[in-house]
Amino acid sequence: MDTVIRTMTIEDYDGVRELWMTIKGFAIRSIDDSREGIEFFLKRNPTTSVVAEVDGKIIGSILCGHDGRRGTLYHVCVAREYRNHGIGKAMVVKAMEALEAEHISSVTLIAFTENDIGNAFWKHIGWRRREDCNYYDFVLNRENIINFNK
Repeated sequence: MDTVIRTMTIEDYDGVRELWMTIKGFAIRSIDDSREGIEFFLKRNPTTSVVAEVDGKIIGSILCGHDGRRGTLYHVCVAREYRNHGIGKAMVVKAMEALEAEHISSVTLIAFTENDIGNAFWKHIGWRRREDCNYYDFVLNRENIINFNK
């Protein structure tokens, strides 16, 4: 099996979305993960997201970006039948090398607590789970911003 790990482009969107839809417990957002949302993300982060391909089919992907200070990995996934072959780790290395080339020295990710496969993967490849901070989320839309300001 010849696996190619390369930088993701918007032309990969259909294959990446198809992969996402096969991953159990995977959640995508209608705006952020739409073609337009991913295109915006890739324009802002043109070198850091990656895909894995076998025979021209996308079998793995990572959205990766940074804010100039810290990198973040999103939507890290490998098709079930290709897991445990080092593909996930190879994609993570490629994304980290791209971040390093942009002088980013720290990278984070979010894994759902119930994602046993993902959490085992991150632990196995040497990432540490932080216990010293909380993660907060706020959906930005006009109604929420107006309500927040009341």
